[in-house]
Amino acid sequence: MNTTRMTMAQALIKFLDNQYVSLDGVEQKFVEGVITIFGHGIVCGLGQALDENPGQLKYYQGKNEQGMAHLATAFARQRNRRQIIAVSSSIGPGAANMVTAAACASVNNIPLLVLPGDAFSTRQPDPVLQQVELSQSLATTTNDAFKAVCKYWDRVQRPEQLMSAMMNAMRVLTDPAEAGAVCIAIPQDVQGESFDYPDSFFQKRVHRIPRTTADPGELADVVTAILGSKKPIVICGGGVKYSEAGETLRQFCEEFGIPFGETQAGKSAIPSQNPYCLGGIGVTGNLAANRLAKEADCVIAVGSRLSDFTTSSKWLFQNPEVKIVSLNTSRFHAYKMDSIHAVGDAKVSLEAVGALLRASGYHAAYTDEIERARADWADEMKRLGDYVYGEGFKTHIEAQNPGSVEEFARQFGTTLTQTAAICKIREAIAPDAVVIGAAGSLPGDLQRMWTTNTKDAYHMEYGYSCMGYEIAGAVGIKIAEPEREVYAMCGDGSFYMLHSELLTSLQEHKKIGVLLFDNASNGCINNLEMGNGIGNLGTEFRYRGEDGAQSGAFFATDFAKIAEGYGAKGYTVHNLEELEAALADARKQEGSFLIDMKVLPKTMTADYLSWWHVGIASTSAKPGVQAAYARKEEHLKQARLY
Repeated sequence: MNTTRMTMAQALIKFLDNQYVSLDGVEQKFVEGVITIFGHGIVCGLGQALDENPGQLKYYQGKNEQGMAHLATAFARQRNRRQIIAVSSSIGPGAANMVTAAACASVNNIPLLVLPGDAFSTRQPDPVLQQVELSQSLATTTNDAFKAVCKYWDRVQRPEQLMSAMMNAMRVLTDPAEAGAVCIAIPQDVQGESFDYPDSFFQKRVHRIPRTTADPGELADVVTAILGSKKPIVICGGGVKYSEAGETLRQFCEEFGIPFGETQAGKSAIPSQNPYCLGGIGVTGNLAANRLAKEADCVIAVGSRLSDFTTSSKWLFQNPEVKIVSLNTSRFHAYKMDSIHAVGDAKVSLEAVGALLRASGYHAAYTDEIERARADWADEMKRLGDYVYGEGFKTHIEAQNPGSVEEFARQFGTTLTQTAAICKIREAIAPDAVVIGAAGSLPGDLQRMWTTNTKDAYHMEYGYSCMGYEIAGAVGIKIAEPEREVYAMCGDGSFYMLHSELLTSLQEHKKIGVLLFDNASNGCINNLEMGNGIGNLGTEFRYRGEDGAQSGAFFATDFAKIAEGYGAKGYTVHNLEELEAALADARKQEGSFLIDMKVLPKTMTADYLSWWHVGIASTSAKPGVQAAYARKEEHLKQARLY
């Protein structure tokens, strides 16, 4: 057996450089590069290996450990899980910062390889700088925190353990059903230890992504359920994208006359202009999709994990005869809601179900319901786009701090509403531009309102709804698809939380646009608390007033100046005309830019025939809370229990 003596870190880099994946006979390199912020726990081990012989791996310099892991997650998602950027940090706060991003990747089933430095395996210098010491176990380190949020976790205590650790890492990272975060903790001393690694460990290894075929009996059960329905509806989930099944689902819906609603992860798998596309479904769904979903007698979930937002907390499907059908590559997700399920790849499963329905001459019994639902939503979209501040103005969201909208308009001199700004942006940017979002009220507005006829042009992280994903993720998307315009849609709250990878976009010459909706609040949570009878506590960005509460003037942050301080172009806009001009000028810029939109509070979209189950106090002296609890109990009676 031929061997090569090298350090564990050198072997890790060489191994990563020789991994490939193949789907439908198309082969590509799996690991594009490594992004790190060097600290004492990795710079002399992993850093030395990257410096001496990186192979074809590209090095990226992160600015915040959570941000760089979000960047890598968005890159992998935009590459449809066929390529990754590995992420590494030192022991301690660097590693802990990545735990949030690892959870985000696992929730969304996106492959993320995390390589945090770890405490010395020998324990000779313990406690080293940044090492957490727990009296009950010297074997526990910061990296044990990853166990709760990763699909696979390992610690390489000896250099030869790297081989089994990395084979299992690749098993999970390339598995359509199990993909998520993988943590391989690499102790600082072991990174530099040498071993005679067999050359076979470094051979080109192609991981074939299977298109698993569902069991014929499960397929028969699914077809029987659909054949017994007259008005089914399809839920287009993220699995449709990852399986490259968008065209297959489009043909399926058109052939059998079945409309489809989109989850956040499924949007842009099929063109919005398709006559069977109803748009977003669920809590953040629109009028068209939710209207037909409430009446449907069969719900066909394709590649969806059926979250509370998609099912409206299991309340949306009100037809007493409704059957839930699930096609999913993950048996765990396929079993949800006690569904009639077939476990397999979305594309081949749809083809198999379609063949059986075709043989039976099936067609849904809709007449003009789909067309009317789409037309009614188009009318509502026009209203949302024409919505500006002026005489007789009324907010979309009724629950509000009295006078706050007028106060905001006066303080910032703005007439701009959130829904009108979104419509203007959609008109102004390139048809194939990618928009990314994650948190606040924007995911709801965008799932309802955003339309695109370009594949993978909508990138919403809403499994974890992780504030701070937006800007870092936009950089990852731009690295994945440098030829496309990329826009990060974020609120002021998300920007405050994490925006440091804007600097990385400038450093890498990867132009992104940050479209910042500043309403001086965590607006969606303000809506939630006030809509359920709670006071205006801690959700508006105000100075502390004379009464001791946060009741003073709104913060007046100049976000454009922050961007300019990094070297990006900054704009501040207060109306649609200024927004249109800023967007036009920004497209001419060579580098990244930020448009600070001062948007009026409570001008995001409201609910459309949906309900969301949140915990509400069952005992309260406030009439508003009492009423909210009564409403919750009434809705809960109409919802499925499991």
